[in-house]
Amino acid sequence: MNNRIRLGLLLGFVACAGASPGAAQTAGGGSAAAVTPAAVAKGDNIYHKSGLCYACHGSNAEGAVGPNLTDAEWIHGDGSYDSLVATVTSGVPKEKSKSGIMMPPKGGSTISDDDVKAVAAYVYSLSHPSP
Repeated sequence: MNNRIRLGLLLGFVACAGASPGAAQTAGGGSAAAVTPAAVAKGDNIYHKSGLCYACHGSNAEGAVGPNLTDAEWIHGDGSYDSLVATVTSGVPKEKSKSGIMMPPKGGSTISDDDVKAVAAYVYSLSHPSP
């Protein structure tokens, strides 16, 4: 699969992720305080099961139909936690997708808003490794 398609799907995921008011801001403009080990573990489980994320982004989140979620290249956002929550929550319409492939809200799954935040924490952890 080409990188444009992967990136488009990644951005769709990022748009669905949403925002968490009141959390500490990172240099990338996100609420990284919500990215706790517990949230990352919960998000990992949801990503690979009920969230259906793996279906487009791959089991290693390195892209398939959707973009790579493990690198520093972000198509539909800035890679911040807040941007990821917003992308996952809202999806990416075909007209705004860089690849021309839309991402439905919440990836087409029925996960809760809290689950979206956990998935965003997991994806954030993949592309922003701890120092």
